[in-house]
Amino acid sequence: MELKELIGNYKRKHQLTNTEIANRLNVTKATVSRWLSGDVKRVQGETMERLNQLFGYDVDKLLNGQIFEFKKPVLGYVKAGYDMFAEENYLGLEPVTESEERQGDFFLRVVGDSMIGDGIVDGSLAYVLRCQDVDSGTISVVLIGDDEVTIKRVIKKSDMIVLESSNPQVPSRYFTANEVNQLPVQIIGKVVYVKTVY
Repeated sequence: MELKELIGNYKRKHQLTNTEIANRLNVTKATVSRWLSGDVKRVQGETMERLNQLFGYDVDKLLNGQIFEFKKPVLGYVKAGYDMFAEENYLGLEPVTESEERQGDFFLRVVGDSMIGDGIVDGSLAYVLRCQDVDSGTISVVLIGDDEVTIKRVIKKSDMIVLESSNPQVPSRYFTANEVNQLPVQIIGKVVYVKTVY
């Protein structure tokens, strides 16, 4: 694989502009354009380190055709319950397969037991695909207000959104259309799968 393919695939997958990619990697827009055109085939130093962290694997090894392990960042905690402040704490990298690498963006460590009916237990790692909307019935990561993050099944109704738990001991929460806009209630991403380590 070449650098232009790597950057191009990332740009298409995340629907980003050259400027947005440049900002994420702390380079100029012109640099991103040269990567995408194939004028620049190698990256070094701090830029390579930022690429490695962004993609979750050793980019240089991939460009050199070497075997390597795909990894995705664990970005912090998500409450399978409520009232946990949203904190994006980098917790390291988690291995994924080559096909899984394309399916999601990051992991979150689950705290709580409100989703045990779906096999999501305290300590699980939820693999998340970043998105702003999901189909009704999808288990998702949701930001409530500016500082509360939770993992729940999102149920869409004509006049409200329900954040449904799968533990009968934990009540679901109901938000009117007005509350969704005012708080706001925002979908951060959908859960691709959950990994539980015993």
